[in-house]
Amino acid sequence: MKQQPTISYWLVGLPFSALWASASVASKIGLRSAQPFTISLTRFSIAALIMIGVTHLVLRHPLPKKGQWKQLAVYGLLNIAMYLGLFIVAIQEVSAGLGTLAVAINPVLITILAAVWRKEKISFLHFSALALGLVGVAICAYPLILGSHATIKGLLILFTSMMVYSAGTIYFQGKQWEGMHILTINGWQTFFGAVFTLPFFILTWQSNANHFDQNFWAGTLWLVFGVSIAAVQSWIFLLRKYSKGSIYWLFLSPIFGFIFSNMLMHEPLGVHTLIGTSMVITGLFIHTRS
Repeated sequence: MKQQPTISYWLVGLPFSALWASASVASKIGLRSAQPFTISLTRFSIAALIMIGVTHLVLRHPLPKKGQWKQLAVYGLLNIAMYLGLFIVAIQEVSAGLGTLAVAINPVLITILAAVWRKEKISFLHFSALALGLVGVAICAYPLILGSHATIKGLLILFTSMMVYSAGTIYFQGKQWEGMHILTINGWQTFFGAVFTLPFFILTWQSNANHFDQNFWAGTLWLVFGVSIAAVQSWIFLLRKYSKGSIYWLFLSPIFGFIFSNMLMHEPLGVHTLIGTSMVITGLFIHTRS
């Protein structure tokens, strides 16, 4: 059941927005030295081993029940293997800031996909919010495409990853987890994400394209501890405690994302960025008010 915002809503939500936004920059850094699925498999494997070890060996939480393994596998497929796999493939051809901006559309996508799934009527305001968000992203993307900071292919893959992420969120909210600890959920969904990623890693592996240097480990380890563990733990906590109220923290991610990408990756910020981001935030405001 959704609760009214408390101090934990702010203490967890604000760091979540910043950590979630950092994923794009960390991925960009890692991709300087390795292939996407090399980074993903390493990230998921390390994060899963740490979380499963802590939840079961240190905290002594019980293993998932028989019927929960399927839920964890499906959630891991959607939320880890497919979403993050597509995202890191897309971020090869899309700027880090634009990748974070696309994440901000998820609240609207989640609302619309949930309505379709439940066969509910979708309001005109929700469609308007989504349209504004998509146009805003397109405006931000236009100069980046001209400057070779983004490609149409990358944008299409990025949008697909957002759809998968939204589907994963709806799936999580629609299942009964019977008090399973969030660390247990995160650990095992990440484990299944690694399992589902393994075939793609094997099929695409090129030894000369992977260098386990400072860039690889800096990007990958930040994705492990800052994103897969800290950010995803925070996201699951917000989803379980505040339900739909949790998705509003995705609104702040573009602001953090463009700051990080400009400071660390020297990606350009200009009038198109301001106009496009303003349109996305306006769409999100319409969505929340509706």
